[in-house]
Amino acid sequence: MLSDVAELFGDAAIAPSADRRLTRRLVDIWARAARGQFPSWDAMQASDLGDDWDWVFAVDLEKSVGFPFFIFLGDCLAKLSDVHLSGEGDWTLTLLDKATADIYAAVASEAPHYRDDAVTLCDGRRLLFRAVTAPLADDGQVITHVIGAVSGRLALDGPPSLRLVD
Repeated sequence: MLSDVAELFGDAAIAPSADRRLTRRLVDIWARAARGQFPSWDAMQASDLGDDWDWVFAVDLEKSVGFPFFIFLGDCLAKLSDVHLSGEGDWTLTLLDKATADIYAAVASEAPHYRDDAVTLCDGRRLLFRAVTAPLADDGQVITHVIGAVSGRLALDGPPSLRLVD
């Protein structure tokens, strides 16, 4: 089991610190592709997300019965499927499960759904993460897929780094 996020993604971050607004960039591209209706998965694939694709997922709702059916899972994001969280009752919950938990919130709201959260990894460290999910429709009208992106960083332990200076 891979449970060391720092080993997987570097010392401090899941996505590089410059990617703190990965979620905003995805929504901007989603809005440009929408043009008054829901964008399709094909339209999103044609978008230039560059390295952001490593942190993106897409789910086919029709095939998602009981769990998300991924039609796309970015290379770095795929590694989160083996990062387990410290659960109160369910120790099988992974970081990827937590990140994709809001796919139906985007469907219900018919709009992008943001989530800022903190989770505890199985080794006790805390991870701060930001996620967004947004609805997609093959025909522009009926939602058939959800696209999402996740970024985050390990929470710093210890006192705040800012202090009052006389």
